[in-house]
Amino acid sequence: MITYNVDGVKMPKIKKRETTAWIKKVAAAHGRKIGEIGYMFVDDEKILEVNKQYLGHDYYTDIITFDYDEDDILNGDIVISLDTVRSNAEKFGKTYDDELHRVIIHGILHLCGINDKGPGEREIMEANENAALAML
Repeated sequence: MITYNVDGVKMPKIKKRETTAWIKKVAAAHGRKIGEIGYMFVDDEKILEVNKQYLGHDYYTDIITFDYDEDDILNGDIVISLDTVRSNAEKFGKTYDDELHRVIIHGILHLCGINDKGPGEREIMEANENAALAML
C-alpha cells in the first residue's frame, strides 16, 4: 500500500492511482514488490528539521528515504520537500511535474538498493531514474 500525505503544504497535483501503478511497475522491474510506502510532502523547513533530527545533517535536501525493507518487499517512508523540488526544476530547466516524478521514483530506487553518493553511483541512479520515468 502506498499512502500520500502532507505536512504544512498543499497536496501536489499527482494522479495517485496512476502514480501508484507506476511505482509498482518500477519496483517489479527491479525484482521487488511494494509493501508499505508512505510519502510525506513537506516544505524546506520541515525537511531540514527531519534531516537534523534523524540524520544529523544541517542542510536542505529534496528527499529523505527511510528504508524498512524486508527481503524483496519495499517498505519505507519517503519525505519530499516541494520547495526544493520547485527550485531544482527551475535550476535544471525541468517542469515541476517532471522533477516531482523524478524525486518520487528516486526514493523507490533507493529502496531497491540503488545509491547515489559514491564514485559513479550518481550516473547509475540517473540512468535508473530515466528508465523509470520512461515507464510513466
